[in-house]
Amino acid sequence: MESNVNRIAINHDTKIFVAGHKGLVGSAVVRNLQGKGYNNIVTRTRQQLDLMDTNAVDAFYSEEQPSVVIDAAAKVGGIHANNIYPAEFIFDNLRIQNNLIDGAYRAGVQKFVFLGSSCIYPKMAPQPLKEEYLLTGALEPTNEWYAIAKIAGIKMCQAYRKQYGFDAISLMPTNLYGPGDNFDLQNSHVLPALIRKFHEAKANQDSTVTIWGTGTPKREFLYVDDMADASVFLMENYSDTEIVNVGTGEDVSIKELAELVQQTVGFTGELVFDTSKPDGTPRKLMDVSRLTSQGWKAGTELEKGVQQTYDWFLDNISLLRL
Repeated sequence: MESNVNRIAINHDTKIFVAGHKGLVGSAVVRNLQGKGYNNIVTRTRQQLDLMDTNAVDAFYSEEQPSVVIDAAAKVGGIHANNIYPAEFIFDNLRIQNNLIDGAYRAGVQKFVFLGSSCIYPKMAPQPLKEEYLLTGALEPTNEWYAIAKIAGIKMCQAYRKQYGFDAISLMPTNLYGPGDNFDLQNSHVLPALIRKFHEAKANQDSTVTIWGTGTPKREFLYVDDMADASVFLMENYSDTEIVNVGTGEDVSIKELAELVQQTVGFTGELVFDTSKPDGTPRKLMDVSRLTSQGWKAGTELEKGVQQTYDWFLDNISLLRL
């Protein structure tokens, strides 16, 4: 730990602002904090607080004076959304994190947890991805706008830590999924998209389901409640400049994932791979040795996590934006 960084003792009464608490990660972080007995959690909806409005964020910090901020707020989406809205993905994310990080420092927030993404790493980086591979090569073109914004957030946390002794840490989650996921086929990630595709194919008694790409790319998937648990664990126990990968350290091919979802949903037709569609990065597996050396390990097996996510989907299907 750097000598100029002041760490605070965090307890169940510590006031914690979870930015983006309605999203997949933010809602899981709130669940985790509540489950661990934290009783002073502050949240704001998008209608209550526009995180792209600097003055509004400053006024919020001045009024609430949280001791800890967990930044789970971001504009997110899959390959399709990143391709169509590149300007929004870079501009909106830069504004959100600039306001939150700088505003937190100026307001006297004592701990800041920035949540990034595994897409920050170079497209052709060696596997598994080690934290030191950041900025060693070109990014995956289909999500570079989002990745560059997130890299800027990491560097901003490091800069404020170096110059001001601001206790900001950065966590890089792998592909996340779970309750509260986005199941919109136009801008969702691969796992929730597969759940919805197979569910609708089963309901419609379709004979086939078409999967984008070749099915060969390999991906790592982390259940979102595990991500939340790691975030709270590191909030409590970690203070350093270096980023921390958060994942399982295991991956599966898209074909294997599709077969698992097919089995979970109970679709009996065939899989068809549309090879005219982009695959994205060939492989994306996290090296999680830095995280495990801190004393944390993911606890939810993929089969169980997919089942729980599908159960949530079924329970909430009438409320989803389908």
